[in-house]
Amino acid sequence: MPISKPIPTNVITGFLGVGKTTAILHLLKHKPETERWAVLVNEFGEVGIDGSVLEGHESGQQGVFIREVPGGCMCCAAGLPMQVALNMLIARAKPDRLLIEPTGLGHPKEVLEVLGSEHYREILDLRATITLVDARKIHDARYLNHATFNQQLRVADVIVANKAEQYQPGDLPALLDYLHKTLNARSESVFPVSRGALELGWLDTYAGDDRLPDHHAAPQQFFSFAKAVDTPTEGYLGVGKESEGFYSQGWVFDADWVFDASRLHTLLSGAEAERIKGVFKTDQGVIAYDKADNVLSETRLEMSPDSRLECISSDKHALEYLEEAVIACSNSRTHYDQDAH
Repeated sequence: MPISKPIPTNVITGFLGVGKTTAILHLLKHKPETERWAVLVNEFGEVGIDGSVLEGHESGQQGVFIREVPGGCMCCAAGLPMQVALNMLIARAKPDRLLIEPTGLGHPKEVLEVLGSEHYREILDLRATITLVDARKIHDARYLNHATFNQQLRVADVIVANKAEQYQPGDLPALLDYLHKTLNARSESVFPVSRGALELGWLDTYAGDDRLPDHHAAPQQFFSFAKAVDTPTEGYLGVGKESEGFYSQGWVFDADWVFDASRLHTLLSGAEAERIKGVFKTDQGVIAYDKADNVLSETRLEMSPDSRLECISSDKHALEYLEEAVIACSNSRTHYDQDAH
């Protein structure tokens, strides 16, 4: 894939619900107008929500290109899903900068190894790996004992303590203590921010050589790409999976379905899951729903080709009732059978 110079590339990682997509949206709003940026988004679930959210926010943005890799860590299977998606994105976008968002349950070290391989030596210019973390989680043993959570912190060049407006006085000192005394993290840069407010200057720190010894870093339109799970022609499609000690269940609904926004809000507010993300066509317009730490937020979007929902829980049975409950919020009841198509 011929390019004039290596593309400045950043991996933006962090655990479930920490605000990675919000941070990327913030960066996109502040990108130089003359630059073309590409975003490769990886999600744990099979359905794919973040691409729809980014697309719905940025439909008027010039020079933004998005591709999604749903279905678990994109570095698995020798990085093949990631390489195929990345090569297609670069060829189509010819970007001035590339942002890569691995799933919150993915392995950023392996992603970085793929990006630093011989194949991408002359294509990508690896800059800072930015890890978002919620400092309040340092008090929760479920996070401290999770290998992916710790790996995300260890590989960081810049650590962003997101949701800082919700911290108690001891939260940030506890994070700093954990980073330096327990993890011996290599990053000396920790920035508390609110609502994913990353600064553009943080992107251009170069990746540490000790982490990637094989890498020698040295008229526009909005484009989106097809998702792995397409919109069903009628009814809905449900897809589930299990990995890394978590269960995901996702649904994609017929593009003609319209949902009751008030009933959806009530349902999702009461749902018990570590992470809930969705984009719905409702009687009040297109709404993106995002739930983390038992707090549900809603954002109005300009558009969405369909409605879709993804829920992630450490308790498999916690999601069993959701399918019937979500359908009850819609104007249709037709079931699309995946095995029959």
